[in-house]
Amino acid sequence: MNIPVVTLNDGNTIPQLGLGVWQAKDGDEVKQAVLSAIDAGYRLIDTAAIYGNEQGVGEAIRESGVAREELFITTKLWNGDQGYDSTYKAFEASLEKLGLEYIDLYLIHWPVPEYGKYVETWKALEEIKASGRVKSIGVCNFNIDHLEKLLAESDVAPAVNQVELHPRLQQRELRAFCESKGIHIESWSPIGGTGGDLLDDPTIKIIADKHSRSTAQVVIRWHIQLGLIVIPKSVHAERIKQNADVFDFELDNDDMAKISALNTNTRRGPDPATMNNH
Repeated sequence: MNIPVVTLNDGNTIPQLGLGVWQAKDGDEVKQAVLSAIDAGYRLIDTAAIYGNEQGVGEAIRESGVAREELFITTKLWNGDQGYDSTYKAFEASLEKLGLEYIDLYLIHWPVPEYGKYVETWKALEEIKASGRVKSIGVCNFNIDHLEKLLAESDVAPAVNQVELHPRLQQRELRAFCESKGIHIESWSPIGGTGGDLLDDPTIKIIADKHSRSTAQVVIRWHIQLGLIVIPKSVHAERIKQNADVFDFELDNDDMAKISALNTNTRRGPDPATMNNH
């Protein structure tokens, strides 16, 4: 399976589709999920300190037999670790748990505007990137106002903004803003989270039947055609394989327009303006 890559604003490339491991239990569950993904041709694995499974991800990387430089590993700094010095400590802890010498993409997990620390946190990320221990740096869940502040007060623009994005929350304004600043959007909860109602949507079902695909494949393909980076999560080997089997069919303009019409600006996850340390 050949997953296309996207070139980031710092010149590095990231696979356009990867495995998210939120809610995958550390140990055997996450390990098997990552090994299944790598076996299916995935090269991007997305974890975070708060997921509590960096160790299992690291074990899978070592067991996979795939050269480290062929993999793209993302992890994230948790809210309570924001601040210049604590960012360094948290980064070292993640590196140690993963058992890696460098991370491909390090992200600030939430802006937590009430803390007012994301700019000094970003300064630490800029320095870690300059040291070579992180290839690319970025943010998650940053709204336009958070990004504007960050861009005004720092030298390096985020390579990526990873946000909740799916047909019911299409983030059009944020996507346009990020595109104008050269920041790539990465979609978390890309198939609408665990509620599953999006995958039962009659419009998506009709499109899926038309292409002889699953509804999840149609939604993932929609992200791909919008130029988004997408990280569907699963711990089931068959599903992991199926989620990446989206590069041999194409949604037509009519399909894309119908999915576009499903937007209701409905979040499943927290609101970045108010999310704090919980």
